[in-house]
Amino acid sequence: MAHGLGVPPETFHPDDEPRDNDTIGERIVYFLGWLGALVRKQVWFLLIMLGTMWGVLRESVRGNSWRRTVRYEFQLTLSDVAGKGLLSTLVMGSLTGVGVVSQAIYWLGFAGMAKMTGSVLVSVIVRELAPILVGILMLGRSGMLSLAEVGMLATGGQIRSMQAEGLDPFLLLVLPRTLAFTVAGFTLGIMFSIASLTTGYIISRASGALSNSLFSFYYDVVTAMTPADYLLIPLKFVVVGFLVGLGCCVSGLTASNEDSLRTMLPRGFSRGILIVMTVSVLFSLKV
Repeated sequence: MAHGLGVPPETFHPDDEPRDNDTIGERIVYFLGWLGALVRKQVWFLLIMLGTMWGVLRESVRGNSWRRTVRYEFQLTLSDVAGKGLLSTLVMGSLTGVGVVSQAIYWLGFAGMAKMTGSVLVSVIVRELAPILVGILMLGRSGMLSLAEVGMLATGGQIRSMQAEGLDPFLLLVLPRTLAFTVAGFTLGIMFSIASLTTGYIISRASGALSNSLFSFYYDVVTAMTPADYLLIPLKFVVVGFLVGLGCCVSGLTASNEDSLRTMLPRGFSRGILIVMTVSVLFSLKV
């Protein structure tokens, strides 16, 4: 069976089932082989992600990695993810402001806990909800497009042709796209937070739940942030964007010859959702 780049070879054959006359030792060997094949099948993508992650970080600081074609791919991807995704981010942020921020302000005021408005909004919106929604938005809008493009190159043989010509698919495709997603993750995360908080303030002010000015509202939010929040919140946006871009590129690059868009896109989307949620949980645990 032909395999794509990074797909683990089949060294264990499930068809070789134990026979009735096998000894206990042979059955143990079969069980260990089955268990090893199962574990390797589940963790091989994680191991590839870790190795590729280190490769991106290492090559991104080398000047000779940023040739004209790499810079062009970075600019093109950044324009698509951040530029064309800005409107969608602002719309989603505005809807979050209407449905979540304004309701939080109203019910906190109704319960006599208006002084906690800033800390609640920082904890719920900026620190937790914004990275998840921005990550899902980038994954669905631009991540799946990158996965499809790289995946079709891998399944169509163009990746092997590039390697035969002495071109490195990692430098030309994975490095610039991943870093473009990283920059876009921070940018879109900040814009989402501003849009959601501003819209929530406008709705709350119109309904009479708030009476202070927009400056005072933002002052309460900023003063509710701890010193660690000024580092962890931007870092969370950056890490989400980095891993979403990297995961989509690696999912496309490791597609096998039998894969098609019908199989690659659902698999890549589920991996992307898992990546976004894992990052959110790890940062919430201060890991």
